[in-house]
Amino acid sequence: MRRDVALKVLRGHKQELEGRYGVTRLGIFGSVARDEAADNSDVDVVVEMAPDLFGKVSLKEELEKILGAKVDLVRYWRRMNHYLKRRIDKDAYYV
Repeated sequence: MRRDVALKVLRGHKQELEGRYGVTRLGIFGSVARDEAADNSDVDVVVEMAPDLFGKVSLKEELEKILGAKVDLVRYWRRMNHYLKRRIDKDAYYV
């Protein structure tokens, strides 16, 4: 999936995801964000939202439906893995 396609799809669903899951920030990182994704690549999605395990699982499933691809979903928060946080900060595009 190309970066512009992923961002357009997420932008079109952002308000709905904010209302349903309390997402306050939504973006992509990784190979899709760098426009290096292969046809079978997953989409790395980063969100800021309150901690909610069941909400995160439901959000992941919904993102996979709307993007039509496997999604790796990461909740961005202050005390997350420092290495992953740096990767996200370097690559992320937000809608």
